Amino acid sequence: MIILKSKREIQIMRDANKIVAQTHEYLKELIKPGISTKEIDEKGEQFIRKQGAKPSFKGYMGYPAAICISINDEVVHGIPRSDRYLKEGDIVSLDIGTYYEGFNGDAARTFAVGEISDEAKKLMAVTEKSLEQAINKALCNNRLSDISNAVQTYVEENNFSVVREYVGHGVGRDLHEAPQIPNFGKPDRGPILKEGMTLAIEPMVNTGNFKVKTLDDDWTVVTLDGSLSAHFEHSIAITKNGPKILSSL
Repeated sequence: MIILKSKREIQIMRDANKIVAQTHEYLKELIKPGISTKEIDEKGEQFIRKQGAKPSFKGYMGYPAAICISINDEVVHGIPRSDRYLKEGDIVSLDIGTYYEGFNGDAARTFAVGEISDEAKKLMAVTEKSLEQAINKALCNNRLSDISNAVQTYVEENNFSVVREYVGHGVGRDLHEAPQIPNFGKPDRGPILKEGMTLAIEPMVNTGNFKVKTLDDDWTVVTLDGSLSAHFEHSIAITKNGPKILSSL
């Protein structure tokens, strides 16, 4: 069941998501060669808790950390490690969730570590732009798959591929609510978008094939062909005046 939120509930979700956005901005300054993913995770958790929130991901279905940190060919759910260090030329995706006053915030961004390749720059730009295109379709009386189709169309026009096995989702009191939001598909399908829906839209885009696999840690998802992957996500609310991005500064 899709749960519609009141204006008051959406305001609390905005507060939760603002903490996510602030955490991304704080951690962005730490993204340099030589830092371990564990240190990023620990500093991120400390920052979230200082804002009066809790990290949504820690302990969620057994996930052992506060932040999902995925490097290069890692698509999502990378586990921070004390022996995993960022290197010049890497791209690193941070997926951050917060729990604040009964509601969740959720957003992801991919960052460059020092100087990166032109292919990596294009991948990050296309993935972020595909999220923007998707949000522009999050209008009252559109259908859910209009969002999905916007991602796929833009990504494939730029000769990249969209991950099929992992999707966006509703977000609210639960971190993952209905509906699921694939990043591919034909338009004009699925539920009609209504005022009060709150959605986490999150394109995951690969430079190579869309196929992925999960590593032996049962969490880290990587591209099957070893190609680069990028991930951008915003939590939004659908309003009568258009989509409201909750997880921006």
